Parts: sequence; structure tokens; C-alpha cells
Amino acid sequence: MQMSDKREIGAAPATVYAALLDPEVLKHCVPGAQEVSGNPQDGYEATVVQKVGPVKATFKGQVTMSDMVENEKLTITGEGKGGAAGFAKGGAEVTLSPTETGGTLLSYDVEAKVGGKLAQLGSRLIDGFAKKMADQFFTNLVEQLGGTGAPEAAEAAAEPAGSEEKKGWLGKITGRS
Repeated sequence: MQMSDKREIGAAPATVYAALLDPEVLKHCVPGAQEVSGNPQDGYEATVVQKVGPVKATFKGQVTMSDMVENEKLTITGEGKGGAAGFAKGGAEVTLSPTETGGTLLSYDVEAKVGGKLAQLGSRLIDGFAKKMADQFFTNLVEQLGGTGAPEAAEAAAEPAGSEEKKGWLGKITGRS
């Protein structure tokens, strides 16, 4: 499956680029990440726990960065194995462009593949899950950088009634309001 999207982030391209290479930031951005370690040159190792439909699995995998042009673009490629649940692999081409307001327009093209029990769930469920994961990753990245760059449609869909209380609670934990 393939998907593309754009996000505006209220931070300079250099800040966004550095955040995409920081294992601690990645750990906070990847939904279900338990552990992320490594560096851009050697790659990263990650442990992620996810539930897709009725299948819950712990994925252990590797993420590599390539085609890196500092503060402009990079390609993220990952592969994880979830035991009996199967495997997931994919990649994202990420492009960073400065905006007139001093922020960054982050564009991404993602391609993902799954196999094993996961593939048996059906492409509709898998496609929806992959889109949700990508959206959540970039929403978390925007939050880590202190911005509010989620697309309006995704923002409206992701904010159920009472979300104001959740924002206040999250702000208390992260120290942001």
C-alpha cells in the first residue's frame, strides 16, 4: 500500500531533521514503541507492540536512514518481525521545505507491506491501520516539536468530545500547555 501527506511544523527544517534522527524522539513518535536505540549511520533497532484487528504482536526490527541530504530530505526504511503474527516492512521518503513563516513543510510518501497472519486480515483493515500509524507518527512528531501541524480533517477526526481535558493532561506531563 502507498500513501502521501504533508504537515506544516512550526520549527525550522534543521530542527525537524535533527528530531527525525534522534532515537528518543523516534521512541515518542512511533505508536507502540517500547524501545528505540541506534544512530543514523548504523541504523536503529526498535521494539514495537501493536494490535491490528484481532492480532496483537511485538515486532522487533531494524530501521535504516538513507539518501540523507541534511535539513532537506531522507529515506526511512524499516522491517520488523512479529513472530507468528507475521512481518511488516516499508519505507518513507521525507522531504523538508522551509515555509514563509519560518517553519517547515514536511512531505512524505510511504510504502508498506505485510505478510503472515497480518496479511490475512484483508487489505482494507491493513491500509486503514497503516494510514493511522503514519498519521499518528507525524502528529506525535509535531507535538514533540511544540507545533500544531496536523491537517484539519485529521485533527477533527482524531479529537473526540472531551479532548480538551486530554490536551490539558498531556500538557501537564510534557510541560507544555
